[in-house]
Amino acid sequence: MCCGGRYLLRAPEGLTCSLVLAIFSSVLGMFQFGYNLGVINAPQKIIESFIIIVYTDRGSDPHNIPVDWIWAITVSIFAIGGMAGGFSGGLVANRFGRKGGMLLNNGLGITGGLLMGLSRPLSSIEILILGRLIIGYNCGLNTALVPMYLLEISPLPLRGGLGTVSQVGVTVGMLLSQILGLPIILGTKDGWPYLLAIAMVPAFLQIVLLPMCPESPRYLLLSKNQEHAAREALKKLRCTSMVENDIEEMRAEELQQHRESHVTILQVMRNKSLQLPLLIGVVMHLSQQLSGINAVFYYSTRLYVQAGLPEDQAKYATMGVGVVMVVMTLVSIPLMDRSGRRTLHLYGLGGMFIFSIFITISLLVSFLYTWITYMSVVSTLAFVVFFAIGPGTIPWIYMAELFSQGPRPAAMAIGVLVNWAANFLVSLTFPPMQYAFGDYSFLPFTALLGVFWVFTYKRVPETKNRTFDEIAALFRQGSSSCDQTHLAQRSLSQPVTPTCPHQGAGPQQSHLCNSAFHNHQHIVVNSNNGGTENDKSFGENGEKNYRTFES
Repeated sequence: MCCGGRYLLRAPEGLTCSLVLAIFSSVLGMFQFGYNLGVINAPQKIIESFIIIVYTDRGSDPHNIPVDWIWAITVSIFAIGGMAGGFSGGLVANRFGRKGGMLLNNGLGITGGLLMGLSRPLSSIEILILGRLIIGYNCGLNTALVPMYLLEISPLPLRGGLGTVSQVGVTVGMLLSQILGLPIILGTKDGWPYLLAIAMVPAFLQIVLLPMCPESPRYLLLSKNQEHAAREALKKLRCTSMVENDIEEMRAEELQQHRESHVTILQVMRNKSLQLPLLIGVVMHLSQQLSGINAVFYYSTRLYVQAGLPEDQAKYATMGVGVVMVVMTLVSIPLMDRSGRRTLHLYGLGGMFIFSIFITISLLVSFLYTWITYMSVVSTLAFVVFFAIGPGTIPWIYMAELFSQGPRPAAMAIGVLVNWAANFLVSLTFPPMQYAFGDYSFLPFTALLGVFWVFTYKRVPETKNRTFDEIAALFRQGSSSCDQTHLAQRSLSQPVTPTCPHQGAGPQQSHLCNSAFHNHQHIVVNSNNGGTENDKSFGENGEKNYRTFES
């Protein structure tokens, strides 16, 4: 729905033009991540030849050049940059804002892409490695800022589906890098610098589009205390002047934030009430990266060849993995708010567990029958399907939903760091693991998938259709309970609402007490901020009602 500069007198259903523009503009950062994650694989042999030429021109003996070691650095430096970028995401989000941080980050995207593109004309491996490091930092920062921005601008009924759009950007970026990396396009001796330099394009696009989008209303109200700016941002995003429900939800969260303020990474780890949601968020990220999916992405062609598929067919089967990822991630968007995050994550992990066993079986007995070769392809594609509907997307959503405004940036920085570190670990350890375990190399992932499924079933609550404050209240109640093991099951059946200090009142009294408590807190929050006349009236009524309950 487009409002053409005029705000409606009622809240519109579904998406608005302004919201779609904000989503597309921000998701370019996740596209950048996906593109650079996959782009380096296609021209591997060509870049290895380039390494030999450069060092030979410098006087080195071609037989003594550590090509494998240099290539490993070129690939893995991206993840090291990503860890650093992700870890700094909380600081950048708090200091410059979500939108402001993304805009500044594009300078790094352009610099990294330019350096990678110039590495061949300058005959410099060092320039290529530096470019990969910088673009890695850019992508790490994007993985912290983009999901946070998307979750904070999304209406509650669409929050899960729009959170999934981050992974759509990643998968489309990966698929495009596979297509452009084909030998008939840019996967050539002369084309690979352009293939890497394309990383500048999404950065330039975001610089053009993002200024037309509003900053996160939550950041403006809860972090900067700019209520007027937050209202204007909401009006633009929702295409309506009726934004009181969103403002009231943020005010409810504001009450809890004034107890938390901005929370540092160390404070998040030390705060007992935040330790359980932090543990859940970290394990969710580990379930994504330690599921074996990166082994499939990085080494799928080798796996297919090992299973008996001809190499030319194996390359197209690998591209099929990218196509399936895009399609199934799109399919998961409406399911996210219909079926729920926890349910989809359980289905995803369960399906991956089953098909990781089939992948192992196909590797073990591929020599017996020809049709088993194609069983490995089907099993791998099914593995990717279940990843796309669950672990591929949900960890990014959960990490943003589990925390209120105060600790959210610091918690997401921890989650992104863990995600990138696990990515780096798998990329380094899977090749030697293949050498050590042979056809059994997927079994460690199978075992981990089983552990993650049990953890999700026992500990992870459903967050579908819950406000951020309701989710935080769920953990506050859970942390005071002796039965945290059943937190997940309890969250599915019992509504959770933030409560006032007066417990034990009847339903009507409790509702009035909560209203009075929120209004009382609102005037306290705004007393030093020069609130509007409506705010002051709202607060004074709350003060009066609250004192009545106190007496």
